[in-house]
Amino acid sequence: MGQSRLGAIALIVPDYDDAIRFFTAAGFRLSADIDQGTKRWVTVEPPGGGCRIVLARAATPEQQATIGAQGAGRVWLFLETDDFAATAARLITAGAVFEEAPRHEPYGTVAIWRDPFGNRWDLIQPA
Repeated sequence: MGQSRLGAIALIVPDYDDAIRFFTAAGFRLSADIDQGTKRWVTVEPPGGGCRIVLARAATPEQQATIGAQGAGRVWLFLETDDFAATAARLITAGAVFEEAPRHEPYGTVAIWRDPFGNRWDLIQPA
């Protein structure tokens, strides 16, 4: 049987270019931006690789209502780093807002932050 892996997740955003600006300023690599007529196929990848994020522009009022609410108010995205302070500084410069000071948990150093679209993330430096 073949192996499977999670290749990408979709993140609903209000505007492709605003999302590209935030993620590339935060250190992500723009891996695709393909015009498909009425929409674009836009993906970004974290600097260390891993699952890509498909930046999906909201096209209907129902989709617009989900911007920042895909996780139902919970942290639902987890960005791992090997340098918490440097990554946090880069995120803040890009426009992220941290909800708390870093705390130490058995699994590592962690803090909750929000991207400019309202999504809640954990920044984690594993123990």
